[in-house]
Amino acid sequence: MSQTKPGTRDSGGGGLSQKGLSAGTVGLIGAVVIGISCIAPAYTLTAALGPTVSEVGFQVPAIIVIGFIPMLLVAFGYRELNNRMPDSGTSFTWATRAFGPWVGWMAGWGLISATILVLSNLSGIAVEFLFLLIDQLAGNPGTIAELAFNPFINVAVCLAFMLGATVISYRDMQTTQKLQYVLVSFQVIVLVIFSVAAFVHVANGSAFDGNLPSFAWFNPFEVESLGAVVAGLSLSIFIFWGWDVTLTMNEETKDPERTPGRAATMTVLTIVTLYLLISISLLSFSGVGEGELGLGNADIQSNVFFFLSGPILGPLAFLVSLAVLTSSASSLQSTFVSPARTLLAMGHYGALPKQFARVSPRFFTPGYATIAASIVASVFYAVMRFISEDVLWDTITALGMMICFYYGITAFACVWYFRKQWFDSTRMFFFSFLFPLVGGLVLAALFVMTLRDSMDPGYGSGSNIAGVGLVFLLGVTVIVLGVVIMIIQARRAPAFFRGETLGMDAPTRTTRKETIT
Repeated sequence: MSQTKPGTRDSGGGGLSQKGLSAGTVGLIGAVVIGISCIAPAYTLTAALGPTVSEVGFQVPAIIVIGFIPMLLVAFGYRELNNRMPDSGTSFTWATRAFGPWVGWMAGWGLISATILVLSNLSGIAVEFLFLLIDQLAGNPGTIAELAFNPFINVAVCLAFMLGATVISYRDMQTTQKLQYVLVSFQVIVLVIFSVAAFVHVANGSAFDGNLPSFAWFNPFEVESLGAVVAGLSLSIFIFWGWDVTLTMNEETKDPERTPGRAATMTVLTIVTLYLLISISLLSFSGVGEGELGLGNADIQSNVFFFLSGPILGPLAFLVSLAVLTSSASSLQSTFVSPARTLLAMGHYGALPKQFARVSPRFFTPGYATIAASIVASVFYAVMRFISEDVLWDTITALGMMICFYYGITAFACVWYFRKQWFDSTRMFFFSFLFPLVGGLVLAALFVMTLRDSMDPGYGSGSNIAGVGLVFLLGVTVIVLGVVIMIIQARRAPAFFRGETLGMDAPTRTTRKETIT
């Protein structure tokens, strides 16, 4: 396969090409901020900390570190692929170059389906915390907060959040960056204050169940069973998911060959530090018992921050609810970046209808793809919310499978794409072979184990059809739906699937770095 030459599109040879996005508008710090926003640490951890404690007890820090390792290893693979092929299609483009159009299409589908599923969840969470915050400020416990669970009110406000996020995402990346600087800074500052206040209570002897931090909390061998470790790892991987948004902006960043990869690594490192600080502080304050404020209490596990904010921060407790609301709302907006740009790339290379390749002539953003993602996520949430809240949350639980699915494919794509360069240098051996290989194998194993475990009718909400867990059926349905759409598209527009618009390629030792023209 011939390389793309500067100044040409190379559409006939299947090379990479520009899509009309606004180049050079996102710097390193801006990319990191958007990456943190997409992960949404306040929203993610308040929902994930309790269930993780129920599985592994005081070993939460150990599970966070273990879950962080495959994410970091995969991030190294992403960085290598981006250095060679900075393209907004990321997983879709890279898997296509490594394994061909069919695998590449499914990698893109995995990313799109995962992000659209989480978009609906984020808007739903934002609605709940909006009413919780109003409830706290009004001093009328429970009355106003309950309005969030009225399906008509919930869906109406959810769609309003989705509309606002769509409008901002449709505009230029400068608007997104400016908004995220404010929202992410506030979120992180409140979480740090929250953690420091918890440590102060422990030091003063006023904590609910005070425990001094221990190195034993970092020992995964103290977890009772392998099943608990796997369950904890699945949750841990979920809380790190979203850092790859920094790569989907690569055509819009300054120094696109280096900045996105560096931003991804910095984002993951920042998030793991923040997660460890928060988890250790709350374990120290509350312990893992089942008492009123214990992290093992099932009644508070779905929203840990809300129940602990009052005892830890007193009259400033509303700041925590505001931080989680800010977190989910900002993540809702920044999460649009990833599916929109993947849809744009798939339309650009003919893997989807050409309408998806449309770029706003005013803002130079993937306008059509952004609106399409918003409509699908909005309709999905509204329908599922009225059908059954259990079905909605089980669909979100199936999200973990999709994360492992497309992250794993991308990691293996790095290994295979650079197969002729593994032993060119020590750096290439570790970063293009060993690290992504190990990360991909871990994610593949988690995908298989989650697929197996989710067949249990008790998995997730406990809903099942004919004795088969609903989470399993939903996860498989999403993948099969992708296969069906792919086959239909292959019959309607076969050029991409013949390798004519984006072909397979493997660099040799003398191959120069690819360039997007």
